[in-house]
Amino acid sequence: MVPFSILDLSPVAEGSTVRQSLESSARMARKAEEFGYKRFWLAEHHGMPGIASAATSVVIGHVGAATKSIRIGSGGVMLPNHSPLVIAEQFGTLEALFPGRVDLGLGRAPGTDMRTAQALRRNLEAGANSFPNDVVELQQLLGTPVENQAILAVPGNGSHVPIWLLGSSLYSAQLAAILGLPYAFASHFAPYMLLDAIAIYRDRFQPSATLDKPYVMVGVMGAVAATDEEARYQFTSAEQQFVNLRRNVRGPFPRPVADMEAFWSPMEKMNVEHTLRYAVVGSPGTAEAKLTEFIKETQADEVIISMPIHDIEARLRSVELFAGLGNFMRVAA
Repeated sequence: MVPFSILDLSPVAEGSTVRQSLESSARMARKAEEFGYKRFWLAEHHGMPGIASAATSVVIGHVGAATKSIRIGSGGVMLPNHSPLVIAEQFGTLEALFPGRVDLGLGRAPGTDMRTAQALRRNLEAGANSFPNDVVELQQLLGTPVENQAILAVPGNGSHVPIWLLGSSLYSAQLAAILGLPYAFASHFAPYMLLDAIAIYRDRFQPSATLDKPYVMVGVMGAVAATDEEARYQFTSAEQQFVNLRRNVRGPFPRPVADMEAFWSPMEKMNVEHTLRYAVVGSPGTAEAKLTEFIKETQADEVIISMPIHDIEARLRSVELFAGLGNFMRVAA
């Protein structure tokens, strides 16, 4: 049995507000908890009018307060943007508020454009190059303090918040293997190196105090509705967002459209469809067939699903329909 989890970006839907978007994330997390999903993660992005999860730890706290048992966390925090000590304090605080429920997924990308990344006030080159050392430092700050340890994360030390490495390249796979950490691949928007990265991670994995064998989570985007036509219609919001990203058009998360052919060029269509080739879009029967193939291909231990659907009611319905897929009954959290 393969557990399902959810990745959310608190989309600021066209016609809505940031406040409404954050409340929608809380509703989505409650629905995920109700239907047995294992985790509800939020992603750090900056300077994007269509995404409200920039202050990731704050939104995780908001979602944690709205739920009771589902694991909550980051998918991920972009560590080059931050001091490891600050992240240790933030996630140590979350662990104190929601004991035994918090995950810390870490990424190496800035999660934004270069100008905004510079405004985050970290040395970008040093931040990316020091990523392995920052991860190890963060492990130490969240672990049991040693005698005469000079720097303490308070809250944080002794919390042992589980750390995951996230990535879309072979680099992160190798680092996760060396450190013996669970690994999540961003195949929902970067499918190109998925199978190679998983193979490298599994082949080179070194058991650690954290994990005795490899654990792979893979990402998919999805929209499930009563019919294939309805699901494809809802998913046009995500397709527009990817086209807008490539056009450098910033705006709220767009409403779905009846005809994508009038929106994108043939080249844009080809690029987006290739990027989203693992997307699970359709009726429950169509979605189950696609997921069966994907899990067989990856042999994943867990699947994390992003549901970029404009209308919150349709999004909640998709959460419910994903959970009901016959061959993927949820395992207990």
